[in-house]
Amino acid sequence: MKTTSFKKAQICYSDTGKGTAIVLLHGFLENKKMWNHYTSFLSEEYRVITIDLLGHGESDCLGYVHEMEDNARAVNQVLKDLKIEKAALLGHSMGGYVVLAFAELFPEKTKGIILLNSTAKEDSAERKTNRLRAIKAVQQNLSAFVSMAVSNLFSEDNRNRLIAEIEKVKKEALQTPLQGVIASLEGMRIRKNREFILQESTFPMLLILGKKDPVLNYDETVQQIKDTSVQLVSFPDGHMSSIENQEELITILQGFLSEI
Repeated sequence: MKTTSFKKAQICYSDTGKGTAIVLLHGFLENKKMWNHYTSFLSEEYRVITIDLLGHGESDCLGYVHEMEDNARAVNQVLKDLKIEKAALLGHSMGGYVVLAFAELFPEKTKGIILLNSTAKEDSAERKTNRLRAIKAVQQNLSAFVSMAVSNLFSEDNRNRLIAEIEKVKKEALQTPLQGVIASLEGMRIRKNREFILQESTFPMLLILGKKDPVLNYDETVQQIKDTSVQLVSFPDGHMSSIENQEELITILQGFLSEI
């Protein structure tokens, strides 16, 4: 484990392999451990950096709201420490929101982006209300919230097939401190729309979605890359492609990265 400091908060990360740098960012209630299997493959050809975002894993909380821009600047601090001038970035779900914020703030450092089960759209009014409800639920019973939230990320078909994997995700999620959970919910609720990144940026971009994603509406999410150069890969399952479609995803990532 390596660390850096961002606004007096400790940020933990790993740095493995050599070559073109690829930064892997986890989603809400996850941490850098989710990428262990991927790192073992990708680090054979690339320099792989995994980072615990603010209030997740072994990284400190910064405050009571973790904006996506805060996380993006923390990622930039890691790259500065490692003297990496340019990197490709992959983000799962909330990690994708951070990737988009990074691409806006540091386009000169962005070699390419991969959004995994994520969207460039801001929260709808209904979703913002649901985030506030989630904060109340977390304050009342974090364990119950995590158990329900994690199970609902998988497609219905996979909830029985992947029981052991789901329990492992829940166990890791429960390590997330209450402040980190609330600060991230607030940060996601107030994040801005960044569809312009997908429409205007010239670096390579890949969007990976699950057709039965219980969190993201597949058809609506695909619409945001209409008439753009963004590549699309669709899996038949849910929001957790990193688990539900693990081996296929590794192949897809290796193919995309070899072209940038």
